Amino acid sequence: MPLSTGFNHVATLSTDLDRLAAFYKDAFDADVIFSMEEEGDHPRMFIIDLGGGAALNAFQVPEEALIGERRRIGGRGAIDHYAVAVDSVETLRTMPDRIVAAGGEVGEIQRLGGEWSLFFRDIDGMELEVCCKADD
Repeated sequence: MPLSTGFNHVATLSTDLDRLAAFYKDAFDADVIFSMEEEGDHPRMFIIDLGGGAALNAFQVPEEALIGERRRIGGRGAIDHYAVAVDSVETLRTMPDRIVAAGGEVGEIQRLGGEWSLFFRDIDGMELEVCCKADD
């Protein structure tokens, strides 16, 4: 049995933390639970509560600090994307409208192994995923 209990947080970069936080609030009802202004070499930071003990630690950086191509697999670096979990396929089915209303883009809901999955692009164009366990 693993010693870990899962992921605590994922760190990401954005050129506009306020816009990113608004996207996660609108799409996932996620709240900023901690904020820190830029201090020395530490950039402005938000911790966004995604529920279930998971958080998104977002750092605001200038455009030129973003490396790679967020829209191309393999161009996003060693970690390609992260997935936000929801409790059921019923909740997952509400996500396309919520994500689009928040300013994102969505693909189609699909079955991948023992899960249902929806790939989407957030307000910064980063490809991400929402998923839930399949009941059968």
